[in-house]
Amino acid sequence: MQKFSTYHWPVVIKFGSLELRPLRIRDRRQWNRVRNTNRDWLKTWEATLPRIPGEDHKTNLPSYFQMINAYNREGRAQRSISLAIWFEGVLVGQISMGGIIFGALRGAHIGYWIDQAFCNRGLTTQAVDLLTEHGFSSLLLHRIEINVRPENVASRRVAEKAGYTLEGERPRYLHIDGQWRDHLCFVRENPIIS
Repeated sequence: MQKFSTYHWPVVIKFGSLELRPLRIRDRRQWNRVRNTNRDWLKTWEATLPRIPGEDHKTNLPSYFQMINAYNREGRAQRSISLAIWFEGVLVGQISMGGIIFGALRGAHIGYWIDQAFCNRGLTTQAVDLLTEHGFSSLLLHRIEINVRPENVASRRVAEKAGYTLEGERPRYLHIDGQWRDHLCFVRENPIIS
């Protein structure tokens, strides 16, 4: 029996008071508020750009408008799905499914962050569950990874509570907070893709 993807952009996923949807231009004020409020809280865990010999090192982040355009372009192309996490109408974080690959691998990876004022409420785990289900049922992915720093106990708990299994270590895997950092790889496989 042939299985077909049911993917459409923009992706909007709702469950109770939780909504995952792409950021819009009109969300800029809320985005700036939550990011500025959580700057110190998130700094330790966020990706940074390494210095590459012979290349100009850009430290300027894209504008909000450029970011939204990139998210939409990548979403339409099915390369990456970046969604804001809304709880009871308030922007509380973001979740992304990136590195989407079809063919023989059919995989992706999930990353996320949450407003400190909304942590420990199960919202991130619920968002991971919802996006994982979308990846399995709409994109028909076989394998999804979550890679977290070993010392990030909260993110480890999210992966475990969302049914991801520890697969192993990835030394110096991702450039975070100015250095190449070790990560633990958690994985879920789609039981219906053989």
